[in-house]
Amino acid sequence: MDWKQHITADPEILHGAIRFVGTRIPVTVVLDNLADGAAPAEILRQYPGLNAECLPAALAYAAELARERVVPIPA
Repeated sequence: MDWKQHITADPEILHGAIRFVGTRIPVTVVLDNLADGAAPAEILRQYPGLNAECLPAALAYAAELARERVVPIPA
């Protein structure tokens, strides 16, 4: 999964928080919901700006961060 197609950051939007492309939804919202046991379908219902590819993109992004290396975010 190439998460870079779905995740971005811009200092002018959400104070630079990592978010999904075309939205103001932070990636942490999806990760927190998944960690709390929310079903993917429920997350997509709660955040209609997301699509089904956003959830695995969030997990791929988190996995890359967990590998403890600097992850560049395309602007």
